[in-house]
Amino acid sequence: MTNAHPETTANNTKHDMHPDSRLDSPLARNNRLKTDLFHLRVAGQMDAATESILTPEALLFIEELEMKFGERRRQLLAARAERRKGINSGTESLDFLPAPAAVRSAEWRVAAAPADLNERNVEITGPAEAKMMINALNSGASVFMADLEDAMSPTWTNAIAGQVALKAAVRRTLSFQSADGRDYRLADKTATLVVRPRGWHLVERNVRFDSEPVSGSLFDFGLYFFHNAHELMARGSGPYFYLPKMESHLEARLWNDVFCFAQERLGIPRGTIRATVLIETILAAFEMEEILYELKEHAAGLNAGRWDYLFSMIKTFSTSSPIIFPDRAQLTMTVPFMRAYTRRLVATCHKRGAHAIGGMAAFIPSRRDAEVNERAMAKVREDKEREAGDGFDGTWVAHPDLVPVAREVFAAHLKGKPHQKDVTATVGFTMMAKDLLPCEIENGRVTDEGVSNNISVALQYMSSWLQGLGAVAINNLMEDAATAEISRAELWQWVKREVPLAGGIRLTRDEFRRRLETERARFAGQAERGRLKDACDLLEKLVLADEFSEFLTLPAYEILEAK
Repeated sequence: MTNAHPETTANNTKHDMHPDSRLDSPLARNNRLKTDLFHLRVAGQMDAATESILTPEALLFIEELEMKFGERRRQLLAARAERRKGINSGTESLDFLPAPAAVRSAEWRVAAAPADLNERNVEITGPAEAKMMINALNSGASVFMADLEDAMSPTWTNAIAGQVALKAAVRRTLSFQSADGRDYRLADKTATLVVRPRGWHLVERNVRFDSEPVSGSLFDFGLYFFHNAHELMARGSGPYFYLPKMESHLEARLWNDVFCFAQERLGIPRGTIRATVLIETILAAFEMEEILYELKEHAAGLNAGRWDYLFSMIKTFSTSSPIIFPDRAQLTMTVPFMRAYTRRLVATCHKRGAHAIGGMAAFIPSRRDAEVNERAMAKVREDKEREAGDGFDGTWVAHPDLVPVAREVFAAHLKGKPHQKDVTATVGFTMMAKDLLPCEIENGRVTDEGVSNNISVALQYMSSWLQGLGAVAINNLMEDAATAEISRAELWQWVKREVPLAGGIRLTRDEFRRRLETERARFAGQAERGRLKDACDLLEKLVLADEFSEFLTLPAYEILEAK
């Protein structure tokens, strides 16, 4: 990528100090004069919008975060890899940790929720993109989660534009004009803004610390916090975050240390940051209480990130368990291990005074098919009624038209209360470790339709992702990276096991290639054909690899902006 300003570094001080920062201490001024301390370089192209975000002071803050926490992050990622090896080889089994047992038995609660995070009955999610943000913030939802992770294809343009839009949203100046001349502006009353930075495993390759790309987590968190924390507080809110993809309480401890450092560095009272943790991995499911404990002065709750959780189950047990996961459509929230996961999450949250937030309803209403809408809305209502009945305090939707449905369900159940933390279910704590582990699904099977659907969805999503779109409408569902991950993970296991399909055919490597070509041909004439070949090549590589690739976004990122 062309670098328009190759001299852009953390010690470029041609701009005035950001008015919201508290970095202008004698120590900071002294450090900026010591150019040998500065290791940060911006490789991405610079323009006016980028310069408004990557100010010298903001870069200094990112550099400090990377310098202080980068090595620890890498050590924790290495520990993840070692743990996976142990599980795959059978030398390590999953169970509740013995060492922090005292944490689980002790009496403690997380900090009380701030006023604008106390009622979270309906939360809407979407990428940090101006039009979608305005619609989501105006939707009537309690909370809007602006996603810089699974719903964002991390092009340099998207990463910076997301921060620009967030900064404008905080200051209520965000606007958008569509091609047909319609103006989009924020309403007087909007949803509470919460931001999801990238997970610990992801990097921002356009900003480098020495020769290595910086942590995507620290980059996303650092820029949003630096530019907006004081403004949010002045407006009666605060810097609120969703934390994705964690696998242990030690990773939560790292986040907590980042929060403490960042608040101290900018002169913000400790505990101002609030974070909701997405329980998206089977490993984190065994450490829910420990994760809340590590973050307790900053913790706001846990969320049942069910699609990524399914991906984690398949990824973790594809080789270490004899179980073959069935078609994705059969992996519903009523299967035993998913019921155990959600019930334990609610019990854990309410025992510790935290919000329990339910899973995503990804349906996009159709303007042309009333029958499709009716069936889908009935499923959405059934899903939300189950969550409310299980004790969840709120839930996720992907489209503004689903907000009234979800709100109606929770309003009827809560009867005027902002949440139901008083529901202290104990069933989640009576289960054994085996209850969280995968089991045979009754009548579960792998079908021709399931194989075709997984290939189709993965291809469509990956092709769009490689063109810079992270939230993609497929078959009346708003899909993000989690759906593609489930699809390709199942395909990897099915090919590895050569599962039987209809008519005595087995899904061998050659059979997968044949079906991949069939699906590719179906989409060859559509708009996304520009990256369809890249998506096909990547999916084939991932599915036929001898070893499972941890996240498809890692190799995809290497070719994201390749021409």
